[in-house]
Amino acid sequence: MHNVFDIFRNHAVICTLIAWFVAQALKVPLYYRVEHRWDWRRFMGSGGMPSSHTAMVVSLCITVGALEGFDTMVFGACFVLATIVMYDATGVRRETGTQATIINQILKDVLINGKRISDEELKELVGHTPFEVLGGALVGTVTALCFLWFSVIGRA
Repeated sequence: MHNVFDIFRNHAVICTLIAWFVAQALKVPLYYRVEHRWDWRRFMGSGGMPSSHTAMVVSLCITVGALEGFDTMVFGACFVLATIVMYDATGVRRETGTQATIINQILKDVLINGKRISDEELKELVGHTPFEVLGGALVGTVTALCFLWFSVIGRA
């Protein structure tokens, strides 16, 4: 019988969570650099630079490949998952964000009896530009290599 708490010793899971944390933490100062204002909500928000989803799947791919082998079925599954996530981030999710921007502008422009139709705006940062996905891939790669070096290879 396996112990469910063994997940906390799983290198792939730990590395993936670290990659997510690093990518999310980088969003706050990068947002400030571009917009010249602090927005701490960016730490938990989706979208923006770098893509935390991409960082996660790339770090997973590298960690699994390094520990299990790049010629294994499990690495192949991770690789396919990573390509789907990155494609989706720049495709469907990006288009959803563009549509939200246009709908929000319509809601701002259209008034009924002097009142706006809705006080809630749609979430515009749901997808990524290819550059943001590339940034996520870089974060995931660096995180995985550092994790592997300090936790696995460095101890050998």
